[in-house]
Amino acid sequence: MVTALYTGTFDPLTNGHVDVIRQASRLCSKLVVAIGIHPGKQPLFDAVQRADMIRACAGSVIETGCKLEVVTFDGLAVEAARAQGATIMVRGLRDGTDFDYEMQMAGMNGAMAPDVSTIFLPASSQLRHITGTLVRQIASMGGDVSSFVPAQVQEALRARFPR
Repeated sequence: MVTALYTGTFDPLTNGHVDVIRQASRLCSKLVVAIGIHPGKQPLFDAVQRADMIRACAGSVIETGCKLEVVTFDGLAVEAARAQGATIMVRGLRDGTDFDYEMQMAGMNGAMAPDVSTIFLPASSQLRHITGTLVRQIASMGGDVSSFVPAQVQEALRARFPR
């Protein structure tokens, strides 16, 4: 059984995240989506809400034979990988800026946990422009985010930012 870990804040879950989850599920028998909890940050949605969104929206894109699990963590990603028994850390890439940052992280993670490999999955071309930060900003101003997030997330954003 190959376990992969995909970390992020997922605040909110975007179509880009769902795309990476879909791609990653082809590579492992168990995919753990790990929501990072950072005490200094004030997320739009709490961890339980984000976990529920991931389960609801990602379940339909998971490849047959891959089990999806959603957890939270508050330390280093490599520690979360070890705790979950993951031998692969999945990272999504949108552009060269992401690549440069993620290469540095992969190097540091590899030094701390040489038994955990990092794999990069490129975002589908039609999704590369999506960021959680921009989705939050557009939603807070009453904009239409329907092409950037799953329907359930769009509903949660509308409830969070009523007009």
